[in-house]
Amino acid sequence: MPQKTMIAIAIDDEPIALEIIKSHASKVPFVELDEIFTDAFAAIGYLQHNKVDLIFLDIKMPDISGIDFLKSLSNPPMVVFTTAYTEHAVQSFELDAVDYLLKPFSLSRFLKACNKAHELYNLRNQKQEAKTDFIFVKDGYEQIKVELKEIMYVEASGNYTQIQLKDKLVSTRITINDLAELLPRTDFIRCHRAFIVPKNKISKFDRSQIWIGEKIIPIGATYNGIQLT
Repeated sequence: MPQKTMIAIAIDDEPIALEIIKSHASKVPFVELDEIFTDAFAAIGYLQHNKVDLIFLDIKMPDISGIDFLKSLSNPPMVVFTTAYTEHAVQSFELDAVDYLLKPFSLSRFLKACNKAHELYNLRNQKQEAKTDFIFVKDGYEQIKVELKEIMYVEASGNYTQIQLKDKLVSTRITINDLAELLPRTDFIRCHRAFIVPKNKISKFDRSQIWIGEKIIPIGATYNGIQLT
């Protein structure tokens, strides 16, 4: 099966940095770098009218930081931060950045970031390929097939997301936010920042909790108005 190409742009106030990204991207077969920008505000206009899957985004820019730029986007694409500074690494991952490239970065390190983005891109696109009865999730170096009807609940646990099936537990590095995008919203519901449940497995519920058999799952304060049936 041919690899699907990700459409990307790069934003950096340093033209030399953009040329390096352009050169590296030209060697990655599944990345198509459509545009490069030294002006972040010009990039905002471009994003309003063009489909973009991935942004290579500098953090230290004169008019707006990459962090603030990302926060300004209502529906941001995947982001790989590129910077000469280390102090924003933690904040970048809190914003669900795919990766954090410290300048100067090699082609091999750039390729590693692209591979991470492409893996996430493929996971997000599973839902659009009519695979409504199962999904694949990465467990170590393997892709594990998960039948949707077997899922009892999903729980975020540290750096992992745990999928409790009828007869086993699957742990994956996929974030619970990304897994929520894969699961059909007609059948699954996010009831807490750390939990997703299948509607047809709910045995009872009240304002603060849900029962899946003997398992009690909390309803988060921001999810009180969810429709459980």
